[in-house]
Amino acid sequence: MTATKIILLIVSYFGVLILISYFTSKKKDNDTFFKANKKAPWYVVAFGMIGASLSGVTFISVPGWVEASQFSYMQVVLGYIVGYLVIGTVLLPLYYKLNLTSIYTYLEERFGVNSYKTGASFFLISRIVIASFRLYLVANVLQIIIFNDIGIQFWQTVTITVLLIWLYTFRSGIKTVIWTDIFQTLFMLIALGVTIYIVSDELGLNSENLLGFILDNDLSKTFFFDDYKLGNYFWKQFISGAFIAIVMTGLDQDNMQKNLTCKSLKDAQKNMFWFTIVLTIVNFVFLSLGLLLTVYAQKHGIDAHKDDLFPILAKNHLGIGVLSFFIIGLIAAAYSSADSALTSLTTSFSIDIFDIEKKYNPTKQIAIRKNIHIAISIVLILVIISFKYLIKDESIISKLFVFAGYTYGPLLGLYTFGLFTKLKIKDKFVPIVAILSPILSYFISINSIKWFGFDFGFFVLILNGFLSFLGLILISRKQN
Repeated sequence: MTATKIILLIVSYFGVLILISYFTSKKKDNDTFFKANKKAPWYVVAFGMIGASLSGVTFISVPGWVEASQFSYMQVVLGYIVGYLVIGTVLLPLYYKLNLTSIYTYLEERFGVNSYKTGASFFLISRIVIASFRLYLVANVLQIIIFNDIGIQFWQTVTITVLLIWLYTFRSGIKTVIWTDIFQTLFMLIALGVTIYIVSDELGLNSENLLGFILDNDLSKTFFFDDYKLGNYFWKQFISGAFIAIVMTGLDQDNMQKNLTCKSLKDAQKNMFWFTIVLTIVNFVFLSLGLLLTVYAQKHGIDAHKDDLFPILAKNHLGIGVLSFFIIGLIAAAYSSADSALTSLTTSFSIDIFDIEKKYNPTKQIAIRKNIHIAISIVLILVIISFKYLIKDESIISKLFVFAGYTYGPLLGLYTFGLFTKLKIKDKFVPIVAILSPILSYFISINSIKWFGFDFGFFVLILNGFLSFLGLILISRKQN
């Protein structure tokens, strides 16, 4: 497949996204940008959230993880189900009751301004880094597949990537994202299905024996109960998965902003229910793809591992059909996550940091929001480029969850303390607790293997949340 054809494919794809943006951007006010006027159909939100939750990281890293970790990731995914149940029954009712635009406004009402700003700041740091992780992966793959060959440098690839996201989100924000995510999720799932069909055919498998082949293969081992000290121990990953879902979805402005566009709490809960079922199935299918790709590479003696597995096989070994769908699927998975990240970051900066709803008239609010949207885009470009020199050879999805454990831990502690206790706290000390708990968690985590032979893995999120909760108890005060 020539570079010209690949570029034409990418341009055509983004042409459709911009066209969708044009038809969904009749209104350009902040209510549209932040909440889609609370008129989004729940089934549209649910389907679009599949692509946004998976992202390009899942598209690349989950298949590449199978060789080393088998299907152990499904233990985390099963934990997600519990986490989403908590979101649907505890957090969504709270957010709808308070009629929130930014979910961190709750922290101001419960604790005070310092807690509010701290929670929002930790989200902003987390989401900027995580969104950059995801976009870095996509930009790097596109660089390897096409742009190196035609003389385009990495920083140019990144700049173009973020510019295109800004281009179709700057008018109507979350309203546009909801509808473009349908298109992108659809293409991601089509790419997944077509790739599995082609690879299984190459391996001599058909629809009748494919599932049996996957389940009988040693790489599909899912449950690990042997050693609680290891990072893949079932209960450690299952419980971590539940808490990862709660913090990275339920306490995350990015994901909750979409849920809050639904017409009612009941619709938002239906969205979460169906989203959970489909997401669980899709993650299993991605792991199955990883197994098939790994078997194919081993069978043909191809040296491709981890995050390089899918890109190398798609580019050099599986033909033009897989390469075409790989590129479209990768872009679809990545951009359905990145566009909502850019929108949610703009929302949080506008409302939580700049307080535009409290300080400015509607016309001024729109102008400030547009400037923030541009500024966030520039920040993402700079952070993504920096990753080129910081990330080496580990699977990005592993880095993603470990990083989330440190940055979302204080949010977990704040919300747990706020929802399940009636204690008041000395609000001015919250930033200190939020900074110290990740530092202590990191110190304990890196030494636990040496001291006790215990690998925290993703469980560091729970440790961090516990230390944050404990810190809040220490700064609590008697009620008047």
